[in-house]
Amino acid sequence: MKFFKELFLKLKDKKILRQILIGVILIIFIAILGILSLHEWKGGAVGDGSTKFEIEVEPGETANKVAKELKSNKMIHSSKYFLYLLKFSGNISNLKQGIYVVNDGMSTWKIIKTLVEGRVKTITFTIPEGYTNRQIGDVLVKKKIVSSRDDFIKEADNSELLKKYKIPAKTSEGYLYPETYTIPYDYKPSKVAEMMIRRFFSNLEKVEGANRENIEELHSKVVLASIVEREAKKKDEQPLMAGVFLKRIKIGMPLESCATVQYLFDKPKKRLLEKDLEIVSPYNTYLNKGYPPGPISNPGLPALRAAYKPTESDSLFFLVKPDGSHYFSRTHKEHLEAKKKYIDVLYE
Repeated sequence: MKFFKELFLKLKDKKILRQILIGVILIIFIAILGILSLHEWKGGAVGDGSTKFEIEVEPGETANKVAKELKSNKMIHSSKYFLYLLKFSGNISNLKQGIYVVNDGMSTWKIIKTLVEGRVKTITFTIPEGYTNRQIGDVLVKKKIVSSRDDFIKEADNSELLKKYKIPAKTSEGYLYPETYTIPYDYKPSKVAEMMIRRFFSNLEKVEGANRENIEELHSKVVLASIVEREAKKKDEQPLMAGVFLKRIKIGMPLESCATVQYLFDKPKKRLLEKDLEIVSPYNTYLNKGYPPGPISNPGLPALRAAYKPTESDSLFFLVKPDGSHYFSRTHKEHLEAKKKYIDVLYE
């Protein structure tokens, strides 16, 4: 009786009470660690990592179903231990939807972290500068991101998407930024297209003088950049080439860009023939003055910068040399002489 009386008096002291509570918490914590250590063998890796398994967590799927699937495919030792760790960590309802790749060299806890943190299976693809929407669609088909080129183009040219980003055209051509992307395995084509458009406008902010709100000017600059991108292989020539095209526009001279004619073909030709230059189309800048109706490719940052900051010169003509660079001429006579020197010799 005396003992309990003394204990009661001691508990009145808040400092002693705090120490007792801390001690109890420590005992509980040590007990939990002990339990975990007893079950550690259940949470270790099943194998050496050589066996991989692709698991899809669907919307509303229970942790219990996921645990059973992992166990039946020999990715974990125990489905019960998997669920136990989920509950203990407060993640029983936090498994994120998506497709994941796990292997038998991962511990149960590492697999849980993968599913909870949403480390889904990803695909990386690269779009080169100057690719058309058709070529981008082909890349995505090859990577098995879309089922067909037409499916992607349909999503990329969706009127609601174009309206959302104030693209003044019936197509997103020119606004799908060429870059390397990493996306989740099951990413929808519509999301891929929108992601590329967002990346375009993000990079546009790096272009001096570009104004996203000036829609008409922006579109004409994108058209110019798309032509320059397809014509000039060397980046340092792009501002000079942009200057030549702008000068031609100013004096009412046709652009006479082979790249705009090449756009009429599903795949670019090795060399255009005279009859190709006679194809009736608003994209044929040999027959029509001014810009074509829209961009003919998706330009990169250097081409966009060239369109906004062209280099002025006396040149009105240019032609490609065997090394990929261009020869710029001031007069038609000089241009014809350069043609004999650099082009006609190649095809004799």
